[in-house]
Amino acid sequence: MTDVHTRRIMTIVGPSIEAMGYELVRVMMTGGDRPTLQIMAERADRGPMTVGNCAELSRTISAVLDVEDPISSEYTLEVSSPGIDRPLMRLEDYRRFAGFDARIDVDPAIEGRKRFNGRLAGVDGENRVLVEIDPGTTAPLPFEAIARAKLVLTDALLKASREGTR
Repeated sequence: MTDVHTRRIMTIVGPSIEAMGYELVRVMMTGGDRPTLQIMAERADRGPMTVGNCAELSRTISAVLDVEDPISSEYTLEVSSPGIDRPLMRLEDYRRFAGFDARIDVDPAIEGRKRFNGRLAGVDGENRVLVEIDPGTTAPLPFEAIARAKLVLTDALLKASREGTR
């Protein structure tokens, strides 16, 4: 599925997800003969996602997609929460999770590197993510160059998750 199709699905399901008190995290299509449409969402109040929350979202999203019919072939709908080691999709995610470790892949390479591992240090303006790659060395990464990013599971992230502070 192309970025155009993914954006279209986000536009179609996003308002319903938000109206239900959730935030859309990611839309992704995977698989071959019978693809899976993965929709990742989290509660807007940052409370824990339950199986019931995912089932409620799945019913609503399925109904909206049945009406709009943006995917011409058969597919499986999968609704999930982002989990602890969640993907970082929006600039706001880099602000929210500043202080936690992340793995960030960029394209094109920046200063000969395609992968940056380090502690998130927030954002600089509206287009650069800051990552502390070594103590005292922060790499500014253009947000539009980030191909893939996710939090790294650490004791600090687990603790913050248990305490509800992330």
